[in-house]
Amino acid sequence: MTQLQNAFTLFLSLLVEAIPFLLLGVLLSSALLLFIDEKKLLKIIPKNPLLGAIMGSCIGFLFPVCECGNVPVARRFLIQGLPTSVALGFLLAAPTINPIVIWSTWTAFRDQPEIVVFRVIFSLVIAILISWIFSIQSDPLPLLQTSLANRLKSSRLQANFANTPALLQSGTFILGQPGSPLRLDESLATATLSPPSSLPASNRWKGFLDNMVSELRELGAMLVFGSLVAASLQTFVPREIILNLGQDPLTSIVAMMILAVVVSICSTVDSFFALSFASTFTSSSLLAFLVLGPMIDLKAIGLMITIFKPRMLIYIFALAAQFTFLFTLIHSYFF
Repeated sequence: MTQLQNAFTLFLSLLVEAIPFLLLGVLLSSALLLFIDEKKLLKIIPKNPLLGAIMGSCIGFLFPVCECGNVPVARRFLIQGLPTSVALGFLLAAPTINPIVIWSTWTAFRDQPEIVVFRVIFSLVIAILISWIFSIQSDPLPLLQTSLANRLKSSRLQANFANTPALLQSGTFILGQPGSPLRLDESLATATLSPPSSLPASNRWKGFLDNMVSELRELGAMLVFGSLVAASLQTFVPREIILNLGQDPLTSIVAMMILAVVVSICSTVDSFFALSFASTFTSSSLLAFLVLGPMIDLKAIGLMITIFKPRMLIYIFALAAQFTFLFTLIHSYFF
């Protein structure tokens, strides 16, 4: 009975910790949808896959969201037509390189500033490498969940028909506003051919609220599921099983990587959790915890499944874990 109470307490604490950042991410996502012209955004994104990956990863510095809040923003990037490398780079880097997380890490490890520096460097490099690898897949549709892929297809169709003279379009048309026929198409029946930023203010705010409710319903359900799994593992799997592995540099890195995935602590406060292990584990293993956790944990996987197919998530998880292990192992031998 005590274990169930502890699990429920942990479950609630994870939700309370994550919901504000999920709300922030949904707010940013809705703002991108309604108040930013994606055509202007696309113009400043480099066409080169590597440069796009670098820019997408660095954009995370401007968005103070953790691994709970970055998912809806990354979804919006994809729907707006940004390259996969940009959205994926943002998704992996934003939870670590944003100013709030950097500040909290500095506060926790004020006596070890090198941990702050290496956390930012390793996270940024890993995000760039992974997003660059997946930039080989120029069309993101095979990587995305069916619902998101359909929304992206609709956005592309909308853009194509908006740029094509009506007389050159095939299909059936109905008369919309005076002098502007509207194509009768199931995927476009409810879509506007005008950019959201050009709509009346009342319509934009209504769309803003509708989009918030829709994304909160979808992402919130996955957040609850991920938090439930994380709380159950923390309660019913003895921590000693993981701690006993941390007796040498190699196994301590692996142990802290496992712990990072399991505990699913928000990146804004995970540095304080890691600080409690400073006397037991090496600084390299602490870095492994701080780098891998914000990229891939149980909560993040639960949210990212709303964007990518399971096979894609397995690839991302494997690459993030391998790069984290490699970089922190090198750190343990040279620093």
